[in-house]
Amino acid sequence: MSKIVLVYVSLTGNTEEMADAISEGIRETGLELTVKEVIDASANELEDYQGIILGAYTWGDGELPDEFLDFYEEMEDIELNGRISAVFGSADSSYAQFGAAVDLLLDKLNENVLEGFKIELSPSKEEKEACKAFGRKFAEILQSEDNK
Repeated sequence: MSKIVLVYVSLTGNTEEMADAISEGIRETGLELTVKEVIDASANELEDYQGIILGAYTWGDGELPDEFLDFYEEMEDIELNGRISAVFGSADSSYAQFGAAVDLLLDKLNENVLEGFKIELSPSKEEKEACKAFGRKFAEILQSEDNK
């Protein structure tokens, strides 16, 4: 059975709310899920999972948050080929680079199966349902890869 890890960082709680809803969607499928805040995770751990989901808010003018920088740099030294991945995050459209942290993480990962999932600031009830659906869809894709 495939294992999924979800690593995220949240400043105001918006990305954490997304992570919680995505996690709920994954758990509904019965797959094994580990959730970690990025400060408690090492990029090397990603090699232990078949499914990788990363979540980050966008800071400043389209940058990764400081808490994610070490993890992001550590990702250079690991082999992620053959793993399935996705990225999500909250963002603020008042900045020119809406959700650029999501785009940076997508570029770093090889096997993205879903488009980057971005939500404006705090997720609404409908957006939380979309997060759950995102998690379910990711898990279903991973399960279908297992069955090949």
